[in-house]
Amino acid sequence: MNAAVAAAAAIAGVCTGVIAMLAFRWSERDQKRPTRSSLHTDAVLPPGVDTVLSVLRSSAVVLDEADSVVKASSAAYALGLVRGGKLAVEPMLKMARDTRRDGEIRQVELDLPRRGTGRGEALAVSARVAPLGSRLVLLLVEDLTEARRIEAVRRDFVANVSHELKTPVGALSLLSEAVMDASEDPEAVERFAGRMQIEATRLTNLVQELIDLSRVQNDDPLEDAEPVRVDELVAEAIDRSRHQASHKQITLAASIGGAAAPATEGDSGGREGGTAELQIWGNRGQLAAALGNLVENAVNYSPARTRVGIAARRVSAQGGDMIEVAVTDQGIGISDKDKERIFERFYRVDPARSRATGGTGLGLAIVKHVAASHGGEVTVWSSEGQGSTFTLRLPEAAAHRDRGPGDRGSGHGGGSGADAGTAPADETTTYEPIPAPEVLP
Repeated sequence: MNAAVAAAAAIAGVCTGVIAMLAFRWSERDQKRPTRSSLHTDAVLPPGVDTVLSVLRSSAVVLDEADSVVKASSAAYALGLVRGGKLAVEPMLKMARDTRRDGEIRQVELDLPRRGTGRGEALAVSARVAPLGSRLVLLLVEDLTEARRIEAVRRDFVANVSHELKTPVGALSLLSEAVMDASEDPEAVERFAGRMQIEATRLTNLVQELIDLSRVQNDDPLEDAEPVRVDELVAEAIDRSRHQASHKQITLAASIGGAAAPATEGDSGGREGGTAELQIWGNRGQLAAALGNLVENAVNYSPARTRVGIAARRVSAQGGDMIEVAVTDQGIGISDKDKERIFERFYRVDPARSRATGGTGLGLAIVKHVAASHGGEVTVWSSEGQGSTFTLRLPEAAAHRDRGPGDRGSGHGGGSGADAGTAPADETTTYEPIPAPEVLP
């Protein structure tokens, strides 16, 4: 009896051990089997892929066989490619499915709506899809928006340059033919030769301003910067426009550091009174060109027997004092829609008047780039029929030295110049020495 009980107990123990062993093995196999959630974790990526994707400049997205996102870079989320764990761009999703099916690498350029701007702007991207292992698909997306914008600017610039160069070159060609046909008429030859000189001068000015614009865009003027006296810049700008101002009986009045004196037609006037105290830190040639362009524009766009004022003063700003040089005219003024574009290359408020005065449409573009490269800005206040005030705001020489090279351009303004827009009226009406006088009789 005891033997039978012992045998039964032994058999039961063996069965229990076998069942326990089978249960352990089954549990172990269950733990190794991939679950639905484990398919969407970083663990399914081949070794090293995660590290490679983290250093890529392109936006990267890895999709599994269920089109779920296994891995996505922060740039992909920023561009709005991934939302809710899914690829949100249908054309890219279709490419991924086709690549998963046949293993072919595909690439396409797309224009996607830019989310969050409310202005319908397009986001230009280049998408490339390739298989990653046996089950995964890798999507790389490159943002081409800035490259497209630069290319468009380049095309517009080339087109504008071609158009502007063709005008005087074509005129010279026609005038030379007219001179040949009128060889027996001395008066006609003289008249056509005079027109040829005008067109040749316009062509020379255009080529020179293109060279100047290229130089201020590519060079760093502060590498060889020096303190430049404001009164010398003003005197040089006035001398540059003196002949044209005298021809139109326009009075040029200067006020530097608050000192002003009566001015005569074509004379600068008012250059006494602490002028040496105002100095700008920068490249003398570029600063003279920028201020000269502003004064020349003011004279060209002002009616006869009016006044153009040049005022300079020191203003306090965060990071150090700035020097403001304002050029005020009583010309035709600028409309609100034109204010947004006047600093664009080749843009003219009045094309007919620019043709008559020989303007190229590059002067204000040069001013904008000079101001930006010197850590300052240029702003404009204007009202149609009442004239305009252009204000250059640049770091003072002493303030720039105190700030040191690491703080260059961090003062007031300090922008790229591309955002130079309309200055508030109170910024331009504080120049007491230069009121807006009546048109001279």
